[in-house]
Amino acid sequence: MSFESIHITRTATALCPDQSRVLLRPFNTGDSRRIEMIVTRVLAIPESRVCPLVNEVLTEFSGRHPDIAGAFLERFEQIDKLLSLDGNLSAPRKLLIGSYFDSEFSLESAALFNPSIVPHPDQSEVPSGGLRFILSLRATGEGHLSSITFRTGMIYPDGRIEVMSASGCLSEARQIPNTVYESGLFERKLQELGLANEFTRRTIGLLGQSFTLVQLRCCVEEELLRPCERDGYGDTAEAMVRLAESNYEVQFQPEQELSERIIFPASPSQRNGIEDARFVCFQNDDGTSVYYATFTAYDGRVVMPELMETSDFLHFRFITLNGPAAQNKGMAIFPRKVNGLYAMISRQDNENLYLVFSDNVHFWYEPRLILAPTFPWEMVQIGNCGSPIETDAGWLVLSHGVGPMRQYSIGAFLLDKDDPAKVIGRLAEPLLRPTEYERHGYVPNVVYTCGALVHAGQLIIPYAYADHATRFATVALDEVLGAMC
Repeated sequence: MSFESIHITRTATALCPDQSRVLLRPFNTGDSRRIEMIVTRVLAIPESRVCPLVNEVLTEFSGRHPDIAGAFLERFEQIDKLLSLDGNLSAPRKLLIGSYFDSEFSLESAALFNPSIVPHPDQSEVPSGGLRFILSLRATGEGHLSSITFRTGMIYPDGRIEVMSASGCLSEARQIPNTVYESGLFERKLQELGLANEFTRRTIGLLGQSFTLVQLRCCVEEELLRPCERDGYGDTAEAMVRLAESNYEVQFQPEQELSERIIFPASPSQRNGIEDARFVCFQNDDGTSVYYATFTAYDGRVVMPELMETSDFLHFRFITLNGPAAQNKGMAIFPRKVNGLYAMISRQDNENLYLVFSDNVHFWYEPRLILAPTFPWEMVQIGNCGSPIETDAGWLVLSHGVGPMRQYSIGAFLLDKDDPAKVIGRLAEPLLRPTEYERHGYVPNVVYTCGALVHAGQLIIPYAYADHATRFATVALDEVLGAMC
C-alpha cells in the first residue's frame, strides 16, 4: 500500500488555551525584610476597616477558588512562622494579611498543548464499543512556566470523539508529609549521581532501612556538626536533601473533578516547569496496571527526565530517574515488560532514537541505537511521540521529525514484538504535517504529540499545533502499517 492511500481525518474537536483558568499560588515578594514591611503596613490599618477590606477580597475572588478563606489563613500561618507576629490578631486581620501574599496564576495563558492519551481507569457506563479516556496536556502560563492539566473524554462507537468541558476551580495537589524513602534505593541513586562518599555512607547508616525527609535533614545536620565536616561535605549534604525533595508524593481529593487537578512544579528540579508528560497504562506481571509518565523537569539550568506514577489520578508519586541512559528528552516506557525487562524508547543525543532495557524502572543503562534521521522531513533530528503501542504486527511508535525551516512533523515506525531492537517498518513520509491553519501560534510550523492509542482499529492521535492548542486526528491502523517500507 502506498503512502498516498492513507486517509488522515482531522476532527472538529479542539482544545484552546483558556486564560480564565487560574490557580491560586503563593505570592513571593522577596526577602524577609520586604515581607515584614508589607505586614507592618497591613497591621497599621484600623480594625474598623479590616472587615470591609477582607469582605471585598473574598467577594471578588471566592467564586474563582475553592475555600479561599482557608487559603488566606494558611498563607498567614506561613508568614507568621517567618515573622512571629502578635498572637492576638483578629481572624479578619489574619485573613487580610494572608491575602497580600497570594496571587492568581493563569495556567494556560500561553498554550495548552503536547497531549498524551490513555484509557480511563473507570470504564463504567461506557457504551459498547466506546472508550472513556484521560487526556494529559502541558499548560504553559506566565514566564513560560509549564504544568500538567487533565481532561476526560469519550470515543463513541461511531468514532466520534468528545472532550468534556473543564471545570472552573483549579487546585494543586497536597504534598504528602513524611514520605517514606527506602535507604537501599536512595543510596543507589546517590551512587548513580556520583555522590557516594564517607559522609553519605555514615548518614544512611544512621537512618535504618527507611526514613522520612525530616529524619534525613536531622541526620545530615548531625553529621555536619562533626569537626571540619561542614566545609568538607556541605555540597554533598545539600545534594542529599535536594534528591529527597525531588522524590515525593502528592494527593488530590476524590471530590475534585479531573480537570480541576493540576500537577504544578513542586521540587527543586522542577522549579522552571514540568514539560511533555508521556503517559502509558503499564501492565504489571500480576495482571494489575499502573500509569507511568516520563516527563521533563527543568530547574532553569538543567533539563532532567523524571517519572510520575499513579493508579487512580488522585495519588501521584514523583521519582527521579538515574543511570547513564536517563538523560535528554523524550523518554517513553513500553506498556509492559519485554522479555522480563522494562523497556524504553529514548533520545540520548538530540538526533537519534535508542532502545534501553532495565530491571528497575528507576535506573536505565546501555542505550542501543535503533533509528537515525533518514528522510528529508527529519534530517535535523528525530524523537518519539509517546509510548510504543502494541499491535499484532509489532510495536507501533509515533515519531517526530524536524526538517527544513525547523518544521516538526509526525511519522511512525514499527518494532519487532519479541525483539524491539529490530525496526521492521517505517513511513517514508509523515502522517501529519502542519496545515496552513496549524502553522501559526506560539512556535510556528509544529505538530507534536506525547502519546496516542488504538481503539476499534483506529489510531487516535491527539496532537498540538504551533505549540499553542490541541486537536485530534484519526487514521485506520491497517493503512498506517500497510504504508510502511
